Amino acid sequence: MAVFDLSIPRHSYIISELAGSAGNFGTVLPLLFAVSVACDMNITLILSWAGVWYILTGLYYRIPIPVEPLKAVGALAIADHLSPHLIAASGILMGIICIGIGFLGWMDRVRRIIPESVIRGVQLGLALIFIRSAVMGFVLPDIFFAGVSAFIVFAFLIGKKYAHIPDLSAFCIIIFGFLVAFYLVGFPSFSFIPIPGFTIPTADEFIMATILLLPPQLPLTLTNAILATSLLVCDLFQKTESPDRLSKTVGVMSLSSSLFGGFPMCHGAGGLAAHYRFGARGGLSLVFGGVLLFLIAGICTDSDIVKALPVGIFGILLIVVATELIRHGLKTNNYLVTIIIAVLSVPFGLAAGFFAGLILAWIIQYRNERKIHLI
Repeated sequence: MAVFDLSIPRHSYIISELAGSAGNFGTVLPLLFAVSVACDMNITLILSWAGVWYILTGLYYRIPIPVEPLKAVGALAIADHLSPHLIAASGILMGIICIGIGFLGWMDRVRRIIPESVIRGVQLGLALIFIRSAVMGFVLPDIFFAGVSAFIVFAFLIGKKYAHIPDLSAFCIIIFGFLVAFYLVGFPSFSFIPIPGFTIPTADEFIMATILLLPPQLPLTLTNAILATSLLVCDLFQKTESPDRLSKTVGVMSLSSSLFGGFPMCHGAGGLAAHYRFGARGGLSLVFGGVLLFLIAGICTDSDIVKALPVGIFGILLIVVATELIRHGLKTNNYLVTIIIAVLSVPFGLAAGFFAGLILAWIIQYRNERKIHLI
C-alpha cells in the first residue's frame, strides 16, 4: 500500500484520505487538550509534535498506522495534575524500553508474559479514571457547554444509525469550542510555533515515573498499541507488519517528543480502526492529519484562545474515549481479573490495580495448568 494508491481514481483517493485523516482525532485531541489544561503543558508544542509524527508515520509506513497519546499516562496526568517533567520522565523511559525491545526482537516474549485479561482490566480501569476526571474536572464546572457537546454526540449517533452519516462528533465539538473562543476573545493572531526547549527530568522524577506510570502504561503499549495494531494491519490490509518494527517507532516517538516539550506518543489498534472506518487507506491520510494538527497548533499560539476554550467540551470528549475503552475492556476472557483491576485502579491507582490483577491472573493460570497436568 503506497502513500498514493494508483488502483483508484486520484480525486476519489484524496477525498477518502482526507475524510479518514481526522478519524482518530476523537482520541487524540481531547486527551492532548485535557492534559494541557490539567498539567499546564504548552498545547502548541504538544500538537506540533503530534503533527510531526503523523506526517512521518504516514510517509514511513504508507498505511494509516495511528499516532496517539499514551493513554495510561494521560489518564493519570489529568486525574492527578502531574508535572510536565514527570510526564516527560515517563515518556523517556517508555521510549528507551520500546526501542530496546524492538531491536532485541522480544515482542513475542511479551505476548506470553502478560495475560489478555490483565490488559483488558487496565483498559477498563483507564475508562473509569477518565470518567471520574471528566465529570469532576470538566463537566460539573461547565454544565452548559458539556450539555451542548453531549447533544452533538447524541445527534451524530442517531445520524449514523438511521442515515449512515459518518461520526464526526469529536471534530465538530472541537470546532464548536474554537468558535466559542473566537466569539469571546476575537480571532487569534497567528505567530510562529515556539522552538522547543530540551527537557531532562530529575532522578526523583524518573523514580516516580517508574513507580506510578510505567506499570500501567508499559503492558498497555506493548500489547494494545503494538501487538494488536500488528494483528489489525494483517486483517485490514492483508500485509505483515512486524511488532518489533512498531515497537521501535513507538520508542522513537515517545523519546523524542518527551525530550522536546511534547507528550509521549504511541500507536493503537483502536486508532487504526478509526482511520480505516472513515476512509483512510494509505499514508496520505496521516499527512493530511498532521497538517490539520499544525493548523490547530498555529491557532493555539494565542494563549487567550486556549484559555477561552470551554472546558465542558473536553469532559464529554473524554467520556466518549472512555466508552470506547469500556467496549474493548469488556472483551475479556476472565471477568474476575479484569473487574478487580478496574475497581482497584480508581481508588488506588492503575499501578496497584495492574500488579494485583497480574498476580491473580498468574495464580489462575498456574492452577489451570496444574489441573490439565493432573488429568
